[in-house]
Amino acid sequence: MQGKDITEKMLEKYNDVFADILNVLLFEGRNVVEESTLIDALPMSMLKIDGRVRTQERDIAKYWRKSKINVALFGLENQTIANKLMPLRVFGYDGAEYVKQSRKENIDKAKYPVITLVLYLGYDKKWNCPKTLFEVLDIDEDIKPYVNDFKINLYEIAYLDRKKIDLFKSDFRILADYLYQMRVNKDYIADKTDIAHVDELLTLMSEMTGDNRFEETINDLKGKEKVNMCEVLDRIEARGIEKGIEQGIEKGIEKGMEKGRLEGRQEGIISTLVSLVKDGILNVDEAAIRANMSTEVFEKYIK
Repeated sequence: MQGKDITEKMLEKYNDVFADILNVLLFEGRNVVEESTLIDALPMSMLKIDGRVRTQERDIAKYWRKSKINVALFGLENQTIANKLMPLRVFGYDGAEYVKQSRKENIDKAKYPVITLVLYLGYDKKWNCPKTLFEVLDIDEDIKPYVNDFKINLYEIAYLDRKKIDLFKSDFRILADYLYQMRVNKDYIADKTDIAHVDELLTLMSEMTGDNRFEETINDLKGKEKVNMCEVLDRIEARGIEKGIEQGIEKGIEKGMEKGRLEGRQEGIISTLVSLVKDGILNVDEAAIRANMSTEVFEKYIK
């Protein structure tokens, strides 16, 4: 789980991927957020709880600067497993950013909105946990009218419409396409879309699939100007065949050695029995029985 979380961040930290996610999920594929207008924000915030300072950390956070909007903070939260406390977590992230804007040193500065997107990357089942604060809290009906609700912006990537997935232009389209195909077909057929961030995408694919050969192909692809998933899968298949041949050879050698040990042991037993017959200690019939062969065959060893 932790490995997936880290590798997802590695890919989405790139401005082209981050902007692509926002443009498709929020603006129907229109190029509203340009990657040049995104600035990295510190994902960590501090809270004072019960007299102790605690930290909380988003997956990825960026400021968006535009002419009509001085600044807006967008955060991405990745989930491969549904989390029943996600509304509380997101509320805490967003609240911490608003608290920062309310501090004395920021009182005269322009205030900006905070938007968090929760990307659910599971494909074997839909999100089945709360999406709003009201679904998490145990609220008495008498006070419910005075409690403000809060909803998370949840996007189930594997369950997006096929046309929406095709709107992605960055490497995130490859990940979304993989999740969609695995949900619908239980199999993945790659296309020839070029990969911009090869190391990060293949490392993430290794974590998502549990197949380390994705990551192992990274060194094979070093120095290539263009790489696509078709080529990656061809190399993975070749690695699988090569590994199978190596395992077959190793197994064959192991079997051969075992057979040699058995044959050597048998020859040693026969040699000893032949000596005992020649010394008159055993007769031929007894020796043949101990050698697990017929008398006629054993006599050939004596000769």
